[in-house]
Amino acid sequence: MTAAISISIPSQTLVLRDDAGRVAREFAVSTSRKGPGEQSGSHCTPRGKHVIRAKIGAGAPVNTVFVGRRPTGELYTPELGERFPERDWILTRILWLSGCEPGFNRLGAVDTMRRFIYIHGSPDAFEMGKPGSIGCIRMHNADIVELFDRVEAGTPVEILA
Repeated sequence: MTAAISISIPSQTLVLRDDAGRVAREFAVSTSRKGPGEQSGSHCTPRGKHVIRAKIGAGAPVNTVFVGRRPTGELYTPELGERFPERDWILTRILWLSGCEPGFNRLGAVDTMRRFIYIHGSPDAFEMGKPGSIGCIRMHNADIVELFDRVEAGTPVEILA
């Protein structure tokens, strides 16, 4: 298992570190197109110290569509994406984040968990390495499966701007 995750908003990367603090893996991600911010309703990616509060989707097929953290029974295809262009596609696996800093990213109008901020899979055609989400941290499906399998609930996650 790994000890920690750090996400860099400027470089659009997620770094997974082992128990000794060494880089175990680096992934390209996509954070909010509106930049960093903690306010509820801002559609920004929250900064600071977090933990993985819950892991959702273990064993689900790649491209499983989630709404409200529940599988819809659909598998994402480009054709489904064309039929529903307004949907925010949350696919394959979800790592639900919870802030650890009261008043900054926890509790009240800045609570990361109540904002439903996740690290999650997205359509493989979505570009990583540049902002594009509405607050969450998007990953390619193969990458979120790998990350999901290497972390536990309670893993620290720091989001840096």
